[in-house]
Amino acid sequence: MWQTPAERLALLELLVRGTLKKRRAQTGTWDALAELPWVKRTGRRDELGLVEERRGELVGLLERVWPAWGDALAALTARGLPPTPEGWTALEDATRAAGLPSLPERLNRRTAAALVAPHSKATLTERRIAALGDAEATHDGSVRLRPPRGLVARSSKRSIDLTPVAEVLGEVSLPERALRDGLALEGPMRAALLVENLGAFCDLPTLDGWLIAHVAGWDTATVARLLERLARVPIIHFGDLDPNGVRIFRHLRAMRPDLRWFVPEFWDELVDAKGLPGAWPKDLDLGDTPELVRLLSKRALWLEQEPIAVDPRTPAALEAMLIGAPG
Repeated sequence: MWQTPAERLALLELLVRGTLKKRRAQTGTWDALAELPWVKRTGRRDELGLVEERRGELVGLLERVWPAWGDALAALTARGLPPTPEGWTALEDATRAAGLPSLPERLNRRTAAALVAPHSKATLTERRIAALGDAEATHDGSVRLRPPRGLVARSSKRSIDLTPVAEVLGEVSLPERALRDGLALEGPMRAALLVENLGAFCDLPTLDGWLIAHVAGWDTATVARLLERLARVPIIHFGDLDPNGVRIFRHLRAMRPDLRWFVPEFWDELVDAKGLPGAWPKDLDLGDTPELVRLLSKRALWLEQEPIAVDPRTPAALEAMLIGAPG
């Protein structure tokens, strides 16, 4: 006890304010204090009060467990911050911000968090982002593509034909920073297919004139940049038929309202053989989903996309979706 900042701050707040509210981060500390004779219940819900005649005992405890508590209180007071976990976090953020080195125009969000937060995986709050000044914190994902023949990537510096790159590597990876910097895609492109799972992305047959992109679940920050480059190209999504598949499709459609979902009629042939037991949340709205999705929901089954990725009927079914499509 009294080893963590939250525990020590409970003592400090009780000393300064004379009261202590029960917070999730300080529940154990609050319960321990409630057992001490120099603390009393105030009559308010989840609030303790200090017995003034025994204030010296609280000061003595603070001196033992947190010798520098006076300096901490002075630092909080100087910035107008309360002696609470939230106030302490704000003080630590301010201290880190004051010691920042000169920053580049952009830096990865993990690097940014390591500089303005406790560690690289901490949340970049609005306050921490503000501490970065003009530096932009980037996600720095990449999107894996199987480009159609003749597709060219063009930047302000030069252009490159992606066909020979794909012939050597089997695919092309576009980093988010290149897309942020205005990388353009030029050349023949009849449609773009967003594929949820890596296996299906790798094993789907090549489609003449189609750009095939791997969209890994919810990691769509970079894909959003790609979609900006495909404004006049029909976009089709191919993913699993399960609750997350529904959510991912809707998430992508929020970025691209004309997005269509590839659910060919022959997929229902696999319901009995390949359907996987899986619950569907009752609050998941399926009103605008394909009929097969609603059927799976009623039967509490899920379908993975991989089996039909290599079905010989899949290319023709995808081509059929282009009939009457805008673009």
